[in-house]
Amino acid sequence: MTEVAFHFNAPDKLAYACRFARKMLRSEHRLVITAPQPVLDQLDGLLWNMAPQEFVAHGRADSAPQVWDASPVLLLADPQQSSHHEVLLNLGAEVPRGFASFARLIEVVSAGDELDRQQARTRWRDYTQRGYFIVRHDLVLKS
Repeated sequence: MTEVAFHFNAPDKLAYACRFARKMLRSEHRLVITAPQPVLDQLDGLLWNMAPQEFVAHGRADSAPQVWDASPVLLLADPQQSSHHEVLLNLGAEVPRGFASFARLIEVVSAGDELDRQQARTRWRDYTQRGYFIVRHDLVLKS
């Protein structure tokens, strides 16, 4: 069964996604990040320019198949397109389609956006009703 974790109180969800992608890359895990396409477009630029001389290699839905195969990080509006199913990071408002095919699902929740927090509560209830045990990570307590 997929391990579901909520990472709460992210001051900036996209910055957190970049750091998480870098962490997954360094630990040699494969990651799919899912969100609406405009968010993925923004994230694409951020991953290429994380810091001077640093980027996170990644592929997108429109990348060539050889890029998909070589990319440790994929940005996909539909995570069911992925050929690997290790870790899924959700930046969207809905439960991602096909999440149960991944070993781990990470839900990122904003610190200050009340709509995002409400949508996260709805997703939490959905996972709970499906029988998933949820791991909670409060990012404020970690810093």
